[in-house]
Amino acid sequence: MSILAEARTERMTLPRALRSEALRLTRSPLAPVHLVCALTGGIACGAYFAYAPWDPAFGTDAYVQLLGALMPLMASIVCGLNMDEEHRAGRLANLTGAPSRAVAIAAKAAVLWAAGALALLLAMSIFASALALAGRLSLGTETLGLATAGICLGSAPLYLLFIAISLQSGRNAAIGAGAAGLGIGLFSVGGLAHGLMTGELTAASGGVLGLIPFSWPARLGSLSIEAGIARATDAAQAATISSLAGALAIAAVVLTVAGLAALIAWFNRFEGGRNDA
Repeated sequence: MSILAEARTERMTLPRALRSEALRLTRSPLAPVHLVCALTGGIACGAYFAYAPWDPAFGTDAYVQLLGALMPLMASIVCGLNMDEEHRAGRLANLTGAPSRAVAIAAKAAVLWAAGALALLLAMSIFASALALAGRLSLGTETLGLATAGICLGSAPLYLLFIAISLQSGRNAAIGAGAAGLGIGLFSVGGLAHGLMTGELTAASGGVLGLIPFSWPARLGSLSIEAGIARATDAAQAATISSLAGALAIAAVVLTVAGLAALIAWFNRFEGGRNDA
């Protein structure tokens, strides 16, 4: 490697790459998409559960399950569209031509995930504010914060997967996989609003589908809510649910670390894939 190439590699640090990716994302159409989705979900569901006759705690659980189940599809759309932008901007030159491909792809994944996490935080904050204004917020901010963190953590390995699929097979393949993930996420918790209508703590019994990473955002978010619900009536059940959430969180961390290492190793040898743009 030449002295000039070595100098360029040294200058490409992860913090600088993160700042660059964040700046580019704020200027892309994906920034308002995140904002609109968060506002729409938080306001619509918050307004409904603030006045609907359902138990507000189970209403919160249903909302968290919905957010989590939607994350595979939303992450696939975001990653697919972002890779389309990279193709249009110069046939992925910003990634494949970077002094360090590892830093470039890691920064890309981190910023896309962080944008989703901020959107989830906004959606949850609006929802909780609506319930609080109506005097129906029955769960504490710690429980809601853990639920939001659970959805974000469960989503992390999915962003890595959808970036790889988008690069190799194109946007449509990624979105197709995300749509399948939406179905898996919903069925892993018994279907849309099943617990709301039956009063069951459905995330704790995810079955075989609950072992599939596509279901982890919904289950990790919901388990925090269900532990909070159970804590008021059955401390032993709450402890069991919290233990399950902890084990699933560890699995998500391990899969994220392994997935990032695999993505970097694969991308270092990547020579170009399909472009749906």
